[in-house]
Amino acid sequence: MSMQLWLVPLIAWVVATLCLHWLLGAGRDRMALDRPNERSLHSQPVPRSGGLAVMAGCLCALLLIDLPGRWVLLAALMLLIGISLADDFRNLSAGLRFAVHGMAASGVALGLLPDSLGWPMALAAVPAIVWMTNLFNFMDGSDGLAGGMALFGFATLGGAALVAGDAGMAALCLAIAAAALAFLRANWHPARIFMGDGGSVPLGFAAATLGLVGMARGLWPGWLPLLAFSMFIFDASLTLARRALRGEKVWRAHRTHYYQRMVRMGLGHARTAKLCYVAMAGSGGSALLAHALVPDHGGWLLPVWLMVYAFAARLIDLRWQRFQASNPDSAR
Repeated sequence: MSMQLWLVPLIAWVVATLCLHWLLGAGRDRMALDRPNERSLHSQPVPRSGGLAVMAGCLCALLLIDLPGRWVLLAALMLLIGISLADDFRNLSAGLRFAVHGMAASGVALGLLPDSLGWPMALAAVPAIVWMTNLFNFMDGSDGLAGGMALFGFATLGGAALVAGDAGMAALCLAIAAAALAFLRANWHPARIFMGDGGSVPLGFAAATLGLVGMARGLWPGWLPLLAFSMFIFDASLTLARRALRGEKVWRAHRTHYYQRMVRMGLGHARTAKLCYVAMAGSGGSALLAHALVPDHGGWLLPVWLMVYAFAARLIDLRWQRFQASNPDSAR
């Protein structure tokens, strides 16, 4: 086994742990506070931008690994970290945020993908990267959830890269998973720190970009990264579509994601996270197993998991209707 396969993730974990220690100690007064409002699931002010610890581990890993195109990816991540951190403090306009997200997505898509996928596919990848960048942020609203998705999702990509024999990509993905694991120690309910846009936005961007780069390099089929992050993709996409059909402003904060409903109906943060972890581990584990055994015929898992999620969503919808009937003052 290549030394970087364990050394780089270990360094990422150490860097993330030290960064969290500083953020929760000397740096605590310098962080923005997430103050509870009518759309929040917490009742006390909590420091945010803790995701900077995850990104510190990720950036260190990028500097240590000789990965093709790493400087393009590094520049895009730094741009997103900067604009997202500014948003954590100043609440920037949605238009400005989306413009920067589009710039970063265009940079990596047109800088890393055309040679392998062709220009039409590279251009089509831009909105997909922007969507994944934002949906990860949309799903960062409950203790332990976004950190858990980063842990399971990137661990799945790391395992798939190992199966494909690419030690560099495997080390990078496992390093992000290790940094997320370090963050979860402080983000588990009751969370002492939140991820914030400074962590969730670049993590979603990294998930989309590394998924596409791995596909372009033949490390895994297109269905695998979709399955690795399928729980987040399903919840965010279905919720967005429903809000759009109701004529709501989809970029505004709300509490109608399925995971938010689960918390509000009495499951709480910890049990909601644990149930979501089961789905994350199941989808990621089945993706890895299929990739190792039948790499060219594993796409059938996507509709299977889609049916699982649809069944779970229907159960939550029914229980939510009963909850609203017995709690008429509950907000939508």
